[in-house]
Amino acid sequence: MPAGVMIPARNMPSMITGNGSVSGYGTSSGLALGQPNNMMEGQLHPLEMTQNASESEIARMRDEEFDSTNKSGSENHELGGSGDDQDPRPNKKKRYHRHTQHQIQEMEAFFKECPHPDDKQRKELGRELGLEPLQVKFWFQNKRTQMKTQHERHENTQLRTEIEKLRADNMRYREALSTASCPNCGGPTAVGQMSFDEHHLRLENSRLREEIDRISAIAAKYVGKPVVNFPLLSSPALPRPFDFGSQPVTEEMYGVGDLLRSISAPSEADKPMIIELAVAAMEELVRMVQMGEPLWMTSLDGTTCMLNEEEYIRTFPSGIGPKPTGFKCEASKETTVVIMNHINLVEILMDVNQWSTVFSGIISKASTLDVLSTGVAGNYNGALQVMTAEFQVLSPLVPTRESYYVRYCKQHAEGTWAVVDVSLDTIRPSPTVRCRRRPSGCIIQEMPNGYSKVTWVEHVEVDDGGVHNLYKQLVSSGHAFGARRWVSTLDRQCERLASLMASNIPTGDVGVITNQDGRKSMLKLAERMVISFCGGVSASTAHTWTTLSGTGADDVRVMTRKSVDDPGRPPGIVLSAATSFWLPVSPKRVFDFLRDEHSRSEWDILSNGGAVQEMAHIANGRDPGNCVSLLRVNSANSSQSNMLILQESCTDPTASFVIYAPVDIVAMNVVLNGGDPDYVALLPSGFAILPDGMTVTDAGMADSGGSSGSLLTVAFQILVDSVPTAKLSLGSVATVNNLIACTVERIKASLSCDNA
Repeated sequence: MPAGVMIPARNMPSMITGNGSVSGYGTSSGLALGQPNNMMEGQLHPLEMTQNASESEIARMRDEEFDSTNKSGSENHELGGSGDDQDPRPNKKKRYHRHTQHQIQEMEAFFKECPHPDDKQRKELGRELGLEPLQVKFWFQNKRTQMKTQHERHENTQLRTEIEKLRADNMRYREALSTASCPNCGGPTAVGQMSFDEHHLRLENSRLREEIDRISAIAAKYVGKPVVNFPLLSSPALPRPFDFGSQPVTEEMYGVGDLLRSISAPSEADKPMIIELAVAAMEELVRMVQMGEPLWMTSLDGTTCMLNEEEYIRTFPSGIGPKPTGFKCEASKETTVVIMNHINLVEILMDVNQWSTVFSGIISKASTLDVLSTGVAGNYNGALQVMTAEFQVLSPLVPTRESYYVRYCKQHAEGTWAVVDVSLDTIRPSPTVRCRRRPSGCIIQEMPNGYSKVTWVEHVEVDDGGVHNLYKQLVSSGHAFGARRWVSTLDRQCERLASLMASNIPTGDVGVITNQDGRKSMLKLAERMVISFCGGVSASTAHTWTTLSGTGADDVRVMTRKSVDDPGRPPGIVLSAATSFWLPVSPKRVFDFLRDEHSRSEWDILSNGGAVQEMAHIANGRDPGNCVSLLRVNSANSSQSNMLILQESCTDPTASFVIYAPVDIVAMNVVLNGGDPDYVALLPSGFAILPDGMTVTDAGMADSGGSSGSLLTVAFQILVDSVPTAKLSLGSVATVNNLIACTVERIKASLSCDNA
């Protein structure tokens, strides 16, 4: 019930005292029921009640009066004197006491401290103010409704203002770009004289025209509509929506796996088929985990279980259909023991937010489209979710893999759970599918002392034609997306979560953070930094990379975005730049070199050669390389003397990362004392280090560690302008290009790779 409304009880005696007044009544501030054009804020309806009236009776009568009030807004009254239930004149207006100013002030003050008082607090407050507990309860309900409405009204006003501002900016940009011309010849602006944004729009416009022609041809084939010849766009104009049948297709729809379909929740007719498919997938997963040879064969290097495709077809003749033409099969199985309770593991896998956070290095984006079942008995046994996810390698040279699938969770025995995924593309066929998930997932078994045994099966069919030659071997070997990648990441993240909860922190080492609140805040900040870095490096469909120079693997790719009203990022124009290249040294050697603060001055140009000192660190894994550090740059430049760097380094057998971001010293002091880290502005940069996928024999060369080469991705995020509406110049892009190129050359030189 909105605040400020007091409703009369019916067929109840009034509470008239000896002096003719009505006891136990008052008013409150807030919104009033009734028609909007007849009711001003603060107008109230009367409420009569006896002291022995039950709360359920009052609630029923409030509902009845709410209906009658909505039918006639003319019955709103100003509260005044005593009641008239016993008055023989039926047309006399009801007038009752208002809450006193003192009562309102006291309840307002109490509301600021506790907007949800319990029964005891309501009784105490009513006793102090001379009010019934129900009156206090209704006043607080009304007040909460009033505050919620005011908050929503304020948010709507802000959104309208922002929309108008964006619309005005859009029109201004369209007008400026449409009239751009060369000052010398009066023709279209030359590339060297236009801004980076305008140059990028020209390239994007050309790509969109080609994409639209291809989509139109597909539409004519599958939808039965004629091919539409779209006119050329005016070269400097912003991309605008096109007519695609009755569906408006805008530039945001383009991307891997997004063409010709807008993925949505399944229809009611699809759900029985989805359930049947999920049950069959669960049975297949359990059998694949239990079976050995000849279904599973050990790889040549003895490190991976690979699938025998012919045996698989004989063993599982049904399923989601034959492998599409041109697709390759990637299937692997891996087992590990992790330091986490089996129930917590199941919760991570069934919660899309936790799942995408734990596996942020593999998942670029994910969402739950529909929940067909939440499970039984208060857990995830029997839970069914329709999901979509995009899987990535942290390099702009490897296209992401988008999948539309159902996830099914089932408890098979006490302490044994299974979670399986299977693609739904057979239910909703699409000509643009480039990745299909056959039954994939894991079996989780409870072990003593809070540990769990995890057996993971990853089985996909994929069109990997877009993978750069530099990453072909890594992807085809299964190390990029295979089961070993998943279990290695899970093992490392479980160690990280265990360190977060640890209370027996050794105090002997210098720089170790022992304050529990400070550890949690710093680890939470580092986690956000890692997620931000991983979300902005791959060739995700959410990104639009632009190649700056040449056609080789060492090309630098850039993209821009505007940061506005994000407390976790500095406001302005952010330029992201990334490049990937091969190094003939082991991933471990590259990782140790990049994470070591003593060798940082050899590659970090922005440190200006100053010495780097570790001020504090938190170990978060068995490997000494898994830690979060706070570094200080002792530069001769006075403007950088107080510069701090937050760095997280993490490694496992399949991938290593060194991710860092400059941080404000005042903000870090707040974090180290247990303060909220969400408002610390970060622009993370760093390195993703992957094995090249070749064995020592394949590579023909190796370092002293017996490993082959490494694939290194270098990614920077630079704030090039603190004004979000400013235009990005090609000069800024050139500066960042030179910065990343110099960093690459320094890394190669330091690792004795000058001729690479």
